[in-house]
Formats: sequence, C-alpha cells, structure tokens
Amino acid sequence: MNSTDFRRSLRLTAAVPSSPAWSDACTLEDLAVLDTGFTDYAQALDLNNAWPVCWSTTWKFGQTPITSPVRDLDKVDLRRSVPVRRFTWRTDQFHRPGLEYLMATDRHHGFESHEEERLLLVADFAAGLVEALCQPFRLRFLSEGKAIRHTPDFLLVTESGLFLIDVRPADRIKPEDALKFAGTAEVALSAGWQYGVVAGWRQHVWTNVDALSAERRPLPDVLGIQGQLRKAAAQGPLPFGELAERCRIPAIARAHAIHLLWHRHLGVDLSGPFGDASLVRLAPQQHHRDLPQ
Repeated sequence: MNSTDFRRSLRLTAAVPSSPAWSDACTLEDLAVLDTGFTDYAQALDLNNAWPVCWSTTWKFGQTPITSPVRDLDKVDLRRSVPVRRFTWRTDQFHRPGLEYLMATDRHHGFESHEEERLLLVADFAAGLVEALCQPFRLRFLSEGKAIRHTPDFLLVTESGLFLIDVRPADRIKPEDALKFAGTAEVALSAGWQYGVVAGWRQHVWTNVDALSAERRPLPDVLGIQGQLRKAAAQGPLPFGELAERCRIPAIARAHAIHLLWHRHLGVDLSGPFGDASLVRLAPQQHHRDLPQ
C-alpha cells in the first residue's frame, strides 16, 4: 500500500455516523472513531503455526519484569501488574502526561497525552469500566523475520470483557504504527480480547462528556430534586432547560440533572451540542449505575 492509499484508508475509516448517541445506552465504540486501516498490514506478520510461542509479552509486577509467550496471556494476574514503562515529565517534551481520576476505580490513572486523557474520561463514562491498566505490557512480535516491539496504551477491564486500546489521532498514524497495531490486534484476538485504535471522537462527544463529568462525584439530594427530575422526564423526552424549570429550584435541578446524566439515570443525545434545547429522557432502569454516596 503506498502512502496515498494509506491516507485515503484513514479518511474512510474515520467517517462519523450521523445516528443519535443516547448517553444512557452508548458504549465506547459508539462514541469513538475507531481506525481499521491497519488490517491490510496483517499480511506482513509472521503468523506460522508457532507464532503464539515465538511472540511474547513482557509484564511488570512491582520491580520485576516477566516475559512469557503470547499463548500464556490467560495466565497473567492482571490485578498485580503495574505499567511496563515509567511516565516521564520534562519541561522540553512535546507530549503532556498526567493523572486522571476515574469514578469506576476511585483512583488516578496515568496518561501520556491529551488524547489518552480523553480516552480515560470517556471510558469511565461509557465502557462499563471495572479497571484500567495503562501501558499494560510490551509486545514483541515478528514481521518478515524482524522483531518489532510495541507497548499498547491501555487494557480496559470492562463488564463485557477485556478491551485493549491504542490511542493515535488519524493524521498521526504512520505505516510503521499500522504494522504494530496489526500485530497487537492478532494478539488480542488470540486472547479473546477486543482491540481498537481510537483515532478520534464523534462530533461533540468529547465536549459533552467533559461537561457531564463536572457533576460525577457524590451529590447529596437533601431537597428531593432528583425525584422531581425523574418524574418530569418520565412524561416524555423534554428539553434540558424545560426539565430543570419543572423542578422546585431550577438552578439546583440543573446540577442534579447533569449528575443523573453521568450515572445514566437520565439520557441525552451526545451527538449534538449539549444545552437547554437538548432532549433528555428517563433511562431504563437496567442502564442505571449506582449513585456515589
């Protein structure tokens, strides 16, 4: 594949669907733009019958790195692992690492760029997250007889299984990156994991999720505002502004409505700008998350 065809494939796979993305029912895959241009590079991988033994992963437990064949991934104790490489902070570096607090785990998790920070926040909202491992392991795989190494960005432990993720904006994916993603995808497939390359977000998703996250922490409801919001929303989807006005104290109702939106007791379409005109619906009970105390 030449560079022109490669760039064209990225544009095609980054197309954004126009369907609604209801916040109470959406998944990470519904909100992210997942690149698939790396699939053409699978033909360059050395995938003979012995590849699960020849390819390896290196995990770190405390200060101890342990390397094992890909075929033994199901034996790794994920709960004891730590990032396989350390985060670095320097005044002259271009990327911006940091720590992001996640409600699902009640602790901070490391990221190495703004794009990774966004992934963590959206995953906390939409992925049914149980645990998030950053830089979980270093993969060593073979391509045309050459050993290549790659460290995926995140391994998400979710209610529906394990989701291995690389984060790379579409315009920064180079052919050598695509080859690494193809090798990582084969490893995830062999382990029964899901794999994706997050190249961006559907329009408005990031700003909307960021706005909802402002009220994700515990919010005491001493005035019973949340019950008023549920009662009003049960009468049919209402504009956010009107929903708040139907409550006894609209200004306080706005904060509680956003709190219920984050925790999926209410739902709003994330594919449009969030504001007073946004339609809000009462979410089915099976979509609800426990409200933090």
